Amino acid sequence: MLLAIDAGNTNIVFALVDSDGQERHIRGRWRLATDPRRTADEYAVWLSQLLALEGFARTDVTDVIISTVVPRALHNLQVLARKYFGGEPLIAGQAPVEWGIEIDVDEPRSLGADRAVNTIAAHALHPGDLIVIDFGTATTFDVSDYRGAYKGGIIAPGINLSLDALVTAAAKLPRIAIEAPASATVIGRNTVDQMHIGIYWGYIAMIEGLVARLKAEVGRPVKVIATGGLATLFEQHTNIFDAIEPDLTIQGLAMMWDKAHIR
Repeated sequence: MLLAIDAGNTNIVFALVDSDGQERHIRGRWRLATDPRRTADEYAVWLSQLLALEGFARTDVTDVIISTVVPRALHNLQVLARKYFGGEPLIAGQAPVEWGIEIDVDEPRSLGADRAVNTIAAHALHPGDLIVIDFGTATTFDVSDYRGAYKGGIIAPGINLSLDALVTAAAKLPRIAIEAPASATVIGRNTVDQMHIGIYWGYIAMIEGLVARLKAEVGRPVKVIATGGLATLFEQHTNIFDAIEPDLTIQGLAMMWDKAHIR
């Protein structure tokens, strides 16, 4: 089985994928706070215990592929693969798993690995022009055309970052959970309700407004694909998503691994 590792700014996701080139099944998925100082040995202890809890052993892992937007975390993840899983990991975006898509932007090298992998997976799963919204540390909007070429996008503060900034800068505001308000009213009657409205409905308005502008600029029918842990939170109060793919990055990594081994 394949161990796919997606190292983001906030969390690192480890997923065990059973892939035969036709179908991919995620057998296990674990999340760990990103800390570039964490050693390969620490990863191994944590991951070995979780694998065992799901009925797997380290020897079940035959290959490793890594996508990271945190350069300092890469070395220890590579050591993890070499020392505990017995092989050299593939790194998304580097030979033999280059992107394989046109990156039609001013600075192609600046594109985050997660965004490239998401574009590859979304194009494979959904034909046509696409907008991929990833709800992570930042909320990113990535536009690709019907050929699968990456055309650009938007980076906005993630909802957690927005809430953190609000609470940090305003001394009397309490920390609240990120959740949908109890009612659809946008006239809050107390501080907590007003904060929920501002964060939640404000974020919905931003998403819908930016998607409308992106669609108008593309000028052709566009599907909107959502991914990231908070996608389902917004789904209940907006109809802009055509599909939600919670494991889009992991699916993309598995696709890239498959392609490298079919050559």
